[in-house]
Amino acid sequence: MKLNLKNPLAFFDLETTGTNTSHDRIVEISIVKAMPSGEVITKTMKINPTIPIPLETSLIHGIYDEDVKDAPTFKMVAKEFSKFLEGADLGGFNILKFDIPVIVEEFLRAEVEFDVSKRKLVDAQKIFHAMEKRTLGAAYKFYCGKTLDGAHSAEVDTKATLEVFEAQIERYENEKVVDNLGKELGEIKNDMKVIHDLFTSNMVDLRGSMVMKDGIEVFNFGKHRGKPVTEVLQREPGYYDWMMRGDFPLDTKNKLTQIKLRGFNK
Repeated sequence: MKLNLKNPLAFFDLETTGTNTSHDRIVEISIVKAMPSGEVITKTMKINPTIPIPLETSLIHGIYDEDVKDAPTFKMVAKEFSKFLEGADLGGFNILKFDIPVIVEEFLRAEVEFDVSKRKLVDAQKIFHAMEKRTLGAAYKFYCGKTLDGAHSAEVDTKATLEVFEAQIERYENEKVVDNLGKELGEIKNDMKVIHDLFTSNMVDLRGSMVMKDGIEVFNFGKHRGKPVTEVLQREPGYYDWMMRGDFPLDTKNKLTQIKLRGFNK
């Protein structure tokens, strides 16, 4: 099935030094870019993370310090990847909670512009969990009828995810999506904006510390979960300072500052 694309759709996967989106670094990146013409372009690269790769992490993805010691740092190739992803929507498996926050953090460290707010984001895992209520290997077996050999290789995982997403669109097009409370969210369409709006439109920051609820930003964690961000910052100004000093991604801190400044300018 050919995807109905208005923009290039870049599926990507990262292998990293760990699972902390604020501090861990990329050791391998693979992008499979599906073009509206039907052409598919693959770009895979090892990255020197500039910090040691823990042994327990290397045992999972098979990439060790020795494998990346001569590889470029992300800062060295950030502009190259920004150019490759220019104008492309982004897709992957579990990218909303991990891969996008990590790559945005890397671009921010490299001081290279990479704005995801104008891109449509499609996460095959979101569709999988919403429609079938489970890993990439299981999704690949279920949707494509194949066994995923070479899992945890960025390129293998990325190509498999693109196949899974295509099969999901073919299987679920025009079917209704219902949340865990029985609320109807909409219908699956072969349209990246529809997919984006169904599964990611309530995001404020990429980590999910803040979400949209009834048209306003609310905190999505801790003692202020569900409370409007502007209201909390007005009543408890020190909460902003605590978050800015805390272990939050730069993206979260930037979004929080934007909301705070907007409130002062009203």
